[in-house]
Amino acid sequence: MTESTALDPEDRKIVTLARSARARNGVPEGAAVRDETGRTYVAGTVSLESLQLSALQTAVAMAVASGAKSLEAAAVVTEAESASDADLAAVRDLGGAGTPVLVAGTDGTVRATVSAG
Repeated sequence: MTESTALDPEDRKIVTLARSARARNGVPEGAAVRDETGRTYVAGTVSLESLQLSALQTAVAMAVASGAKSLEAAAVVTEAESASDADLAAVRDLGGAGTPVLVAGTDGTVRATVSAG
């Protein structure tokens, strides 16, 4: 477990943004990613009849659609114990295998930091 207060301020910011997206939209997960220029992209779970995306997949898609070339970090706020393989693959596709993914509980406490690889 990682104390959220011990996080780098920029990492704490994406965890806070992810938590806010989850709460604001009433979705199972919230996520945020930070690109190579420091811009952040925030998203929640997408659950449509024709489209199912996790919050982290949606945040990565938003970054790509906005022209991001790489990711510095990602965060997901979830009740799950870890990020899914599909989520890690999406982060890896844009950010590379070494991109850190912060996995936080619904209270914002970071439970784990894993690499996308």
